[in-house]
Amino acid sequence: MSMSGPLIFERSVPGRRGYVLPPGDVPAVPAADALPEDQLRAIPPRLPEVAEFDAVRHYTRLSQANFSVDTHFYPLGSCTMKYNPKLNERIAALPGFAWLHPLQPASQVQGILQLLHELEQLLCAVTGMAAFTLQPAAGAQGELTGLKIIAAYHRRRRARSTILIPDSAHGTNPASAALSGFTVVQVKSGPDGLIDLQELRRKLTKDVAALMLTNPNTLGLFEREIKTIAALLHEQGALVYMDGANMNALLGISRPGDMGVDLLQLNLHKTFSTPHGGGGPGAGPVGVTKALEEFLPVPRVRKTGARFRWETRGRATVGRVHGFYGNVGVLVRAYAYIRTLGREGLARASRTAIINANYLKAKLQEAFPVPFDDHCMHEFVVTLKPLLAHGVSAGDVAKRLLDYGHYAPTVYFPLIVEEALMIEPTETESRETLDEFAKALVAIAHEAQHNPELVRRAPQRMVVDRVDEVKAAREPNLRYHASPGTASALHASPGDRSIFP
Repeated sequence: MSMSGPLIFERSVPGRRGYVLPPGDVPAVPAADALPEDQLRAIPPRLPEVAEFDAVRHYTRLSQANFSVDTHFYPLGSCTMKYNPKLNERIAALPGFAWLHPLQPASQVQGILQLLHELEQLLCAVTGMAAFTLQPAAGAQGELTGLKIIAAYHRRRRARSTILIPDSAHGTNPASAALSGFTVVQVKSGPDGLIDLQELRRKLTKDVAALMLTNPNTLGLFEREIKTIAALLHEQGALVYMDGANMNALLGISRPGDMGVDLLQLNLHKTFSTPHGGGGPGAGPVGVTKALEEFLPVPRVRKTGARFRWETRGRATVGRVHGFYGNVGVLVRAYAYIRTLGREGLARASRTAIINANYLKAKLQEAFPVPFDDHCMHEFVVTLKPLLAHGVSAGDVAKRLLDYGHYAPTVYFPLIVEEALMIEPTETESRETLDEFAKALVAIAHEAQHNPELVRRAPQRMVVDRVDEVKAAREPNLRYHASPGTASALHASPGDRSIFP
């Protein structure tokens, strides 16, 4: 039995139903005629037979056992996770948006076309770029779109096959570049955690198509020499691509276009407030300079007089990268977020994110060293390497945080920091929450030194126990269930300080 109640299969009763379908008015088609024989199941799938309220209670209990940005402090996870105003949800759910069909003619959908056109203009104003495509459905797809544009641009001149990527970049960057047919060459960081200009100069050849960098980088540090870096690339005829995943530190303060960036993607689901996780939803619009605009995917929204229309042709376009026009619900939320905050509000959000990150870094610095110790932007990275002497890893600390009621930050990334813990508090968290989180981490550091087995066995308070990573690697098809020890921990006395914080 699961610690959150019986499993859905344990609630199953033969013959019980949660619904009754009306009689079918379409002649039944024999299964053998509907599907190829090799795709037919020999045995019907085993599904639970439950009433509607059993299914509702089952999924409600699962949701109550989950960590989410609506219920817990989410200090990064895998990327920016800030509280999403419910106003944006209400606007995206308006019937005039939610009930549109993508095949409706432009004459019937002038409202959404106007919104998309204005959103492109707003994103241009925020980033300093000349034009945007809203099609890409995620940051990684935005990277892929940007690399296709880079390839198309160089085919006009002389094909180039190399992409330079700093070792502080996001992990999707080299994957996107390789998938696009480029050879990836790594540029190592200097002792300050920033791009080493001498290293860059050595690797900047005539075969380099572009540099993909993240600014601020994954250490949370702003690339102070960004204009010099851009000038070096441009002198060689190469482009500067910026991964905009960390734009939450720059909104209303600094624009990539003013730094010499030629193209970038924005993760609207991160920076501009859409709930995300579990693979979606997302949106990764790509912005470009005027020189690259002709390569943007089509269709694009155009305004003629007071009317809006789709432009479906483009002489040099890289083609469509998403069905219809992307994840429009995410685009509506981003539009609402930007219009609600305005220029000053966006700048205030970024400044608050930066303040929160530096405040939290100062609270933790004594217990957790910062390898590249400089004024950070919206995030920072500490190393838990000293705890290895006590047999405690970064993964152990992350799991122990769950017992304290905090979702764990990203661990083991960026790769240039051993036993890394990457923390991004965002602008939406209060000082009280940051204090609670810092207190929990400091307490875990103390536990790691004086009671390391407690940390290594964490979490004890969750519905399921931790996966045995070694065993999982050896037996990839192994399934894991709640352990008997979890049950006793769940029912332990709240005063038992040997187990609980």
